[in-house]
Amino acid sequence: MSASGERRPSSHAGSCGAVVMLMAMSFAAASVAQGVDDEPTWAYGVSPPPVPGATVYELPGAERSFTLDEIRDVWGPADWYPGDHPEMPDIVANGRFPRVWACSLCHYPNGKGRPENAGVAGLPVDYFIRTMNDFREGRRASAQPRKFNTNTMIGIAQGMTDEEIAEAAEYYASMPWTPWIRVVETDEVPKMRFILGMYVPLEGEEAGMEPLGLRIVETPDGEDWHRVERMRDPRTGFIAYVPIGSVEKGRELVETGGGGTTVQCAICHGPDLNGLGFIPGIVGRSPSYFMRQLYDFREGSRSGEMAALMQPTVANLTVEDMINMAAYLSSLPVPQVGAE
Repeated sequence: MSASGERRPSSHAGSCGAVVMLMAMSFAAASVAQGVDDEPTWAYGVSPPPVPGATVYELPGAERSFTLDEIRDVWGPADWYPGDHPEMPDIVANGRFPRVWACSLCHYPNGKGRPENAGVAGLPVDYFIRTMNDFREGRRASAQPRKFNTNTMIGIAQGMTDEEIAEAAEYYASMPWTPWIRVVETDEVPKMRFILGMYVPLEGEEAGMEPLGLRIVETPDGEDWHRVERMRDPRTGFIAYVPIGSVEKGRELVETGGGGTTVQCAICHGPDLNGLGFIPGIVGRSPSYFMRQLYDFREGSRSGEMAALMQPTVANLTVEDMINMAAYLSSLPVPQVGAE
């Protein structure tokens, strides 16, 4: 049961939208969950309503506690720290059954997001709306067909009304982007595995170190990665391991164009790279996200109006160039809120 005492539709985020309507916490609910009713919920592989004794999770400084199903509820996920953000529009907090998941599930109530999706806090309203329309109309996809949450996002955008998109855009634009990523150059990283698109360290006998190679590894910043992966802690950011020397190589490409390899990013994104008009800022955000966008632009998976500006810019970039640019952009300090 959530802190508000309300029951909500519940589902795991990775369940492709399957859901069972939650009922009052009682013996009767437990019986229904086990199939003693006319709806065989057990056949759909969805979680039953939480019953007395279900594990309840807590985070430091949070006055609320949630079960795992409530944390991952696609139509009303856990809001650990309501004081950290403005009041959420209903579409952000709860989504709309059956196609529109709550924005706050993946992007968090504060809009900071995770490596497998996008940080949307501080994006210009016009850019946000344009992006959602590109998803809706088939102009934005992923160059990697196995990236399941891109296809999920397409379905969500197609299910939203213009008014709902505008509400979400205005809500997330109202919160400035703040520091969230720590970039570290290194040759070696902890051995990792993927959980729903996010790197997490191996534990026990499998733990150890391995070469980073030509890649970026972005993982929860802190010893307890379970707080991020399992409990979706919106106050814990990420550490991005990047190849040694990549930040300086990226600076050369971003600031000068690398002798004709690309063009200076400041031409479109502003002299401080914090955005210009409807063009978003690119300082201090996820390097995993940067990599995906650069590669998708180059491969033609994005074909909207923004793509027409970006595709000539990325046409000559190698994957290594993209890694270097992403490392540099993510390493840049985020402007302090209220600073002149």
